[in-house]
Order: sequence, then C-alpha cells, then structure tokens
Amino acid sequence: MRLTADEQAMLDGAEGPARQRAMDLLVRYGEALGAERLVDTNNVCATVGATMPFLRDYCAAHSGGLDAVFSEFSLDSPDVVEIPKVKVYSCHLQQGLDPAHADRQGIGPEVVKVYRAGEAFSGRIGVQLMNTCTPYQIGNIPAKGEHCAWMESSAVVYCNSVLGARTNAEGRESAGAAMLTGKIPYWGYHLDENRLGTHLVDLQIDVKDTVDWGLLGYWIGEAVQEQVPVLRGVTHVPNLARLKHFGAAASSSGGVEMYHIVGVTPEAATLEEAFGGKRPKAVLKYGAAERRLALERLNSTASDRNVDYVMLGCPHYSIDQIWEACQLLEGQRVHENCNLWIFTPSAIKRIADQNGYTKLITDAGGFLMTDTCSAVGRVLPKGTKVAAVDSAKQAHYLPAIMGIQTWFGTTAECIQAAITGRWSGG
Repeated sequence: MRLTADEQAMLDGAEGPARQRAMDLLVRYGEALGAERLVDTNNVCATVGATMPFLRDYCAAHSGGLDAVFSEFSLDSPDVVEIPKVKVYSCHLQQGLDPAHADRQGIGPEVVKVYRAGEAFSGRIGVQLMNTCTPYQIGNIPAKGEHCAWMESSAVVYCNSVLGARTNAEGRESAGAAMLTGKIPYWGYHLDENRLGTHLVDLQIDVKDTVDWGLLGYWIGEAVQEQVPVLRGVTHVPNLARLKHFGAAASSSGGVEMYHIVGVTPEAATLEEAFGGKRPKAVLKYGAAERRLALERLNSTASDRNVDYVMLGCPHYSIDQIWEACQLLEGQRVHENCNLWIFTPSAIKRIADQNGYTKLITDAGGFLMTDTCSAVGRVLPKGTKVAAVDSAKQAHYLPAIMGIQTWFGTTAECIQAAITGRWSGG
C-alpha cells in the first residue's frame, strides 16, 4: 500500500500511540482488501460506547474503562492507550438502550451508568452524540462524491444511493480507526467503476407507499444479494421515508449497499448513466406475484394474531412519520394487552415534544423512545411473544434475534393492532 508522508508519519508514531495503532489497522485492512492506497475522509459514523452486554462486561472487568474498550475493539490493540480527540467529524450511531426508558426496557441502573460514562467519553474525544441509525435525518448530510466511513447497513445504502456520497459498510474497527486518522482504504464504493449498476429491475406495478417500498427492497435484496440494482418504471417519486425503508430492506435480505433509481437518485439521471454504458448482467421483473412473495416471506414467522407489541421506527422514524402515527392514534387507546413503542432520534423527539406528539402518544398508552431499537438493543416489553412492525428490516431480524413471531404491514395496520391487540392485516 502506498502511503503519503502524513500517513507514514502517523504509522511511525509521530502523532502518538493511538493514531499509530489506528493507521496500522487501516494498512493491514487495506492490504487484505487489495486497496492500493488510503483516501481522506472527513465524515465518520460509528459506535464507540459499551452498551452491548459483552462490551459492558469487558468494560467492568478492565481498569482502563472506555479507553480499554476503544483500544481493544476499535484499534485491535492488546495494549490500552489513551484515546485522543478524533481528527475528523464523527457521529455516534444507535446504542443499546434509551436511558430515559431503561426500566421499561428491562435495563438496570448499572447499565445506565455505563451508558452515561460512554456519553462522557464520546464527548471528551469529540464524537457527536446523534445516537441514531439515520444520521442523515438530523444534520449529517454529506455532499455528492464525498468520501465517508460509515457503519450501519441502512445508513450506508442511503448515503451511497440517495445522497451520492461514497462509503463501504465499515465495521467498528475500521470506522474507529478512521475517526482518529481521517483515512479509509480506497476500494469498493469509493471507486467509480464499482458504483455502476449490475442488474436492471423493471417495475410492472405501481410502488406508492412506504410498505410497498419495503416489500420491493426486500425482494430485490434477495434477488441481487450484494450487487447494484437499477430500478426502471418508478411512477411515484419516493420521499425520504420510502427510500429509507427500501434501502434498509434491501440491505437486510441481501447485502445491497448501492442502488439507482432512474430519474430519481443522483447518479442515475438516465439508464445509460446508471450502467455506465454497459449491459446489465440480468433483467428482473417485479410485479404482483413478486410483491406477494415478499409479503409472505416477511410474515412467515407469524401465526398468532394476538399481538402484544407494536414496534415502529426502524430505521428511526422521521418527524413526518411520527406525525402520521399520531394522526392514526389520536383519540384512541393502546389495548391493555399490547405495548406500542416508537423509536426516533433524540433530536427529532425534541421536535415531537414541542409539537405535542410525545404527549399524544403517551396519553394513548404508547411511548416515544430514542437511541436504540428492539433488534439492536435487544429490548422488548416483558413477555413479548408476537410483534407487529411496519419495517421489513425489523421483520427480518426480530424473529431471528429475539425469537418472537413478527407481523409486517402498513403503519395503519400496526396502529390498529396496537389499539385492538389483534393483527388484521394481510
């Protein structure tokens, strides 16, 4: 790997042991990937806290605290080094709990203490505490062509596809090292040629609402896996929420990190631009039968129509999605045998507080939560057996991670399930 003078200096230890270990990790990582060099980045989204069980245990057992956690799990360093301030703009992704609702989520005070210590640590080293899987909803919006180092599959696919910025799906280690160096291996979706479409998907039915975009994403992810689909035939321009759910679904059922929608996304003004003048590897058709197949697969874990938990907000809800849920919930009451939890970034929750949406949800018997979600934090209402969600991503992961039945449907169907305690959707 060819290094610039400043990169070599960091590797030689000129800027201290933490940056030296970070550069060493990036060089080894890049060489394993076949990257010939590193590229500058000024935008990193990662996680450095210790709210997950194994990290909490490690932190509790180690006198080095969060410096030890970062050294071991973000720098691959057997030695504890003091972590300096980050070199570039860095944001914290979702964590393992909502400290304001820790009791309700079954989280004890000792874990909240670790969470608060993580907040202090992140603040000390200059990490922005966004605590969300959707940093683009609350101010982190990189420019087209900007090189980033982001974790979180749904954020990565949105960053590449909708914003036209450039990132691979990084891990805790590479993203942590990028925070300290402002560097990341130049490979994958940082390169022009890898961003071109591979598969053409012709839409034969209208794809209008959020649930339709989730179903389409889930089917495409299974069909193309880690390739780059190009959608043709979109008749209704999708908004942020629909693109968010589409990408999250495609990155869950497959490994999609990049897609194009002709006439919508920034690198696909035309079909020719999306494919770079090349022929697609395959042409796929998405119609009523494919939509039905995706719906059946997403609901394949559920049989009991008695719902005891409705979870909304994966990826984290935008303010317009909270507004929509409140429209459906106003004047209603959550069933006594059911729980309604809605997850959003804390910055958006403050807007919901001001608008009275949080009070409306609470008065109806629900809760507006932040910083985590049920799959990532592994937090559920006690005794949950059957859930209902409007997120294809959450319907994919919840049964596998938490061992519960999960229904997938529209936001309206989910709110109705919360009110009646019964699933009446498809």
